[in-house]
Amino acid sequence: MFVIKNRTNSLHNVERLRAGIGGKRGWRRRRAFFLFLLPSFAGVILFVLLPFLDVVKRSFQTAVTGEFTGIKNYGVIFHNQAFVLAVKNTARFTLVCIPLLVLAGLLVAFTLSRFQNASLIKSVYLFPLAMPTATIVLVWKMVFYRQGFLNLFLTKIGELTGLWGSVTTDYLGTGASFWVLVASYLWKNTGYTVVLWLAGILAIPNEFIEAARVDGAGRWKCIRYIILPNLKGSFYTIVILSFLNSFKIYREAYLVAGSYPQEDIYLLQHLFNNWFVNLEFDKMAAAAVCVGAVLFVAIMALQRIWDKAE
Repeated sequence: MFVIKNRTNSLHNVERLRAGIGGKRGWRRRRAFFLFLLPSFAGVILFVLLPFLDVVKRSFQTAVTGEFTGIKNYGVIFHNQAFVLAVKNTARFTLVCIPLLVLAGLLVAFTLSRFQNASLIKSVYLFPLAMPTATIVLVWKMVFYRQGFLNLFLTKIGELTGLWGSVTTDYLGTGASFWVLVASYLWKNTGYTVVLWLAGILAIPNEFIEAARVDGAGRWKCIRYIILPNLKGSFYTIVILSFLNSFKIYREAYLVAGSYPQEDIYLLQHLFNNWFVNLEFDKMAAAAVCVGAVLFVAIMALQRIWDKAE
């Protein structure tokens, strides 16, 4: 009985010792984890959260005196025609570009995945990302202006066929400017979308596809039931990146058409730039808070849809 009791006490002591060692190791791992995240977390707080909180505070104040005005600034921007136009154009641009970009990238990635040298070919699609914005703007002006290459090409065809005369359409000064902006966005951003889709496709084990083919599945059934379900992670990443990049098209539109472009390509970034130049910081702060809230809600909604799809 005494021997059994001693053995029991020894086992308890060993378990306590292991628990203590495990607890120390767990604490050390947690501490290392927090120390690893601390610089990034501190950077986010210092350079993102605190400035945004300052913007939120300024949205309830006047620009010069800093007097508290409540929600007056929000009422002003929602009745501002320029703000309404910019929101409308930005939303239209985003809703048109993201589906086109996702679909175009997926189709190109499917095509490239069938080639052995896909890694070499996909680098060609990344070339537009490496081009300076000024170069892209120069190409726009050479192609789409009134005396640009596109009009000269169409005029030449008209002369040869006799179907029409001289073409002098100013594409950047009419409603066609919106579609020029869309085409530029797709041309510049399709490359990274193709790379992300291709990475997801190539990561799918060949055994899955081979097993499906052995069971009699054709190419389209393999795509529908094997490939597409395994691309959900890539799809979520691509949609988020495309959504955020759709707000970065301002540089091209600004350099081509200036601060006050054709109304179909007057975006929120133009509006913010003009308010900044005019020192209307109160309206700019209120608009920034609204845009930030919309972006946050949109990303959370996409995350929820993604979680339900899994």
